[in-house]
Amino acid sequence: MAQVVLENIYKSFPHRTGKASSSGQSSGHSIQKRSAGGIAPNAASVGATALAIDPETETGTAQSVSVLRRINLTIHDGEFMVLVGPSGCGKSTLLRLIAGLEALTGGNISVGDRLVNDLPPKARDIAMVFQSYALYPHMTVYENLAFGLRRTWTIDESEAKPSNRPEWMERLFVSATRSLPRGLRYWSAEEKLIDRRVKTVAQMLQIESLIDRLPKQLSGGQKQRVALGRAMARNPQVFLMDEPLSNLDAKLRTETRGQIVNLQRKLGTTTIYVTHDQTEAMTMGDRIAVMNAGQIQQVARPLDLYNRPANRFVAEFIGSPPMNFIPVQVKAPLLIQHPQFRLTLPHDWEARLRLYDGRSITLGIRPEHLSVGLPAPKNIPVRVERVEALGSETYLSVSLVTPDRSGEILPLQVRIEPDRPVFVGEELWLTIAPDKIHLFDDSTGRAIV
Repeated sequence: MAQVVLENIYKSFPHRTGKASSSGQSSGHSIQKRSAGGIAPNAASVGATALAIDPETETGTAQSVSVLRRINLTIHDGEFMVLVGPSGCGKSTLLRLIAGLEALTGGNISVGDRLVNDLPPKARDIAMVFQSYALYPHMTVYENLAFGLRRTWTIDESEAKPSNRPEWMERLFVSATRSLPRGLRYWSAEEKLIDRRVKTVAQMLQIESLIDRLPKQLSGGQKQRVALGRAMARNPQVFLMDEPLSNLDAKLRTETRGQIVNLQRKLGTTTIYVTHDQTEAMTMGDRIAVMNAGQIQQVARPLDLYNRPANRFVAEFIGSPPMNFIPVQVKAPLLIQHPQFRLTLPHDWEARLRLYDGRSITLGIRPEHLSVGLPAPKNIPVRVERVEALGSETYLSVSLVTPDRSGEILPLQVRIEPDRPVFVGEELWLTIAPDKIHLFDDSTGRAIV
């Protein structure tokens, strides 16, 4: 097990336009400029487009697209870290950089006490689980689990009984008899240890009965467990998981994510898990790193992200349904105003709101912190547009009612108790829980705390 440290990571890909870009696209590698300490490229390469550097002349030769910028993150030994964000934000690219499947443009990656920037993937002691399972279709479950062990696993010589035959002869006998029934195979000391390891992993994942099947004979959930088992069998320092549950149906996804969390806690292996599903992130991670546009927006524990988002993006991305946002104007010391309501905030806000006196800001409130109330100046008049009754709770899609029934419509989401009858077209007054509001600076998007 090991700590993973990402220090000032940058990644750029060559800018591809037209026919001339086809060769660059097939290579999948960016041109790099590395300093002795692995420090990030100069400021010119930080933007959305930058100069690609010729390694010999160190001059800009073509434009490149910056995918990751200023990534600094420490994943502690044994931690389950989740990278979450919308599609295209760079989370899978970051995972591939850690695995060694992509080349760094700048920065340092350390696994344990080793700097792994220039190490090939097989030398990093990292196992990766892919979204597509990536099982060998012609191999049985047993052979898929054992495949990585035969090539990368270091056998403890103290566990293996020495043989009088040369190592090459042992491997030849094992390879020649591998397709025979188990009772007729030749078992070297190394192969016996691999067999023991495979059976242990199969038992942990409850797939002992499947070890003689081919992947085409397995369900989606069974294939995913085999893919997990292949990574577990090597007992690596770090697990990398790239959206491993996205191909499963909703019920199986819920079951499998529980199995992954339980296995990670049992093994204690440092795990970095990529997903775009914020529900997976909230239920699985010890900590979550929220990414957007190639940068980390906030790193925190799940409930800290939910209750104390660092900016509007995090507030909107974490939570289902997402947070509601209402433009308001500040009137010091504690009053915020909207054409349809005005609200006095708790005294904790006084010092911060004085800095925004007379300015427009954004009020954020989650659907569960709105409730149906009575007509009052502090309450919000809304009209019900849609009702989603789920049994345990009811979600309302409503729109802010303007005095003259015209103007811009502001949609809001509300969660109410299931036994409260509500009808489409009904007009309600919503009460805001003052101690649950969030305020955001309109110019920066950052939370006002």
